[in-house]
Amino acid sequence: MVSQRMQEFSERIRANRAANPNGNDVVASRASMEAEMAKLRQPADVQREDVTVGGRPARWFRSPDSQPDRVMLYLHGGAYVRGSINTHAELMARLSQTLRIPVLGLDYRLAPEHPYPAALDDAVASYRWLLETGLKPQRIVVGGDSAGGGLALATLQALKEASLPQPAGAVLFSPWTDLSGSGDSVKTRAKADPMVDPGSLAAMAAHYLDGMPADTPGASPLFGNLSGLAPLLIQVGDAEVLLDDATRLYQRAQAAGVDASLRIFDGGFHVFQAIPALPEAAEALADVAEFCQRVTRD
Repeated sequence: MVSQRMQEFSERIRANRAANPNGNDVVASRASMEAEMAKLRQPADVQREDVTVGGRPARWFRSPDSQPDRVMLYLHGGAYVRGSINTHAELMARLSQTLRIPVLGLDYRLAPEHPYPAALDDAVASYRWLLETGLKPQRIVVGGDSAGGGLALATLQALKEASLPQPAGAVLFSPWTDLSGSGDSVKTRAKADPMVDPGSLAAMAAHYLDGMPADTPGASPLFGNLSGLAPLLIQVGDAEVLLDDATRLYQRAQAAGVDASLRIFDGGFHVFQAIPALPEAAEALADVAEFCQRVTRD
């Protein structure tokens, strides 16, 4: 059953979107996202360290009890055109606290300045960098939300194509896996979704694709080869236009023999895990902790 807090935040998000209809303006939407997410109070006991990874800015988040031999590589959301290690700082810090492992957030290149495959190249380079530091692949979990969730999945596929070892697993929050918008939920959940507008989503996809077919597997990993991928934990809300991006991924991953699990949260909006006040967010991250413990176990 959906919590009262989830309902309240859903209405707040809906009102904010109506008051700030700048979804197709990349510059304005970037600034709006940065300002809105900066309001979240970050855990004070999580250590932060800015580094350069594969030529890109990145940031470590380490809780006091982090296990140094494990790591989550986190790829932020933002429809490939916005978002940063700043907008997702609170979520990454909370992940480090909950999982008790360091989290490395990557500022991959954004469209339209840097269209596909720039983000994917940066993500693969960051994984290579982690391996070069001596981390074992079975101690690395790749995570991401929305576009970052799709990018995490595309990264696993790219690693397989490059004959690089798969990570221990991947955690996908509301993953955007189909930039063609062919899922039924793009229409059936359009009114229910307080955050994501299908029209704006299509415009952002066009920025990233830059003329490439929308079903290009590297950009829309739902259409790629899923066999041989690391275990997947997929979380999504049932009030999302991207619901079918998650459910179809789960079905196709299972059919391909992948160890995949899916949890659909009642009344959940897009990437609700980013709101620390929600009881569903705590439930979701507890599931992530259990998954990470399982897949990185000796």
